[in-house]
Amino acid sequence: MKRIAILVENLYEDLELHYPYLRLKEAGFQVDLIGSEKGVEYLSKHGYPAISDFASSQISAQDYAAVVVPGGYSPDMMRRCEATIEFVRQMDARGKIVAAICHGPWIMASACNLSGRTLTSFFSIRDDLVNAGATYVDEEVVLSGNLITSRTPQDLIAFTTAIISALG
Repeated sequence: MKRIAILVENLYEDLELHYPYLRLKEAGFQVDLIGSEKGVEYLSKHGYPAISDFASSQISAQDYAAVVVPGGYSPDMMRRCEATIEFVRQMDARGKIVAAICHGPWIMASACNLSGRTLTSFFSIRDDLVNAGATYVDEEVVLSGNLITSRTPQDLIAFTTAIISALG
């Protein structure tokens, strides 16, 4: 069974974590919530809790087929944890799926080589992605090699469908 990591930190966007979590589990994948610390209750923008299964320092890219990065304000917190950045960096280096929605691509700007890649995101982080070397487009879902990106919760169906399709 393929394992999927979903990153979690405080102030995540509720739907952008829970919708992919449930859809991926429903599709038969093992889904782990990964925080900067293990067993911590992280609260969403609206106060909904999610408890991390593992800390990013406890996991390895070799054990996962994909990582999903929800948006909200949590990616700003995620970028402060070097182990989280290194996990995403290794996932990208191994050509594994790195999927991010809304503000989630901030992690890609910190951890992935974006030169020659095409991405989308919530419009306010466009400059961050362009400054990291990406070409920015305003589309529902964008596949660029192993990277999958979307803009907002309204894109969740296309985003999660693209992840499931890429996992084969």
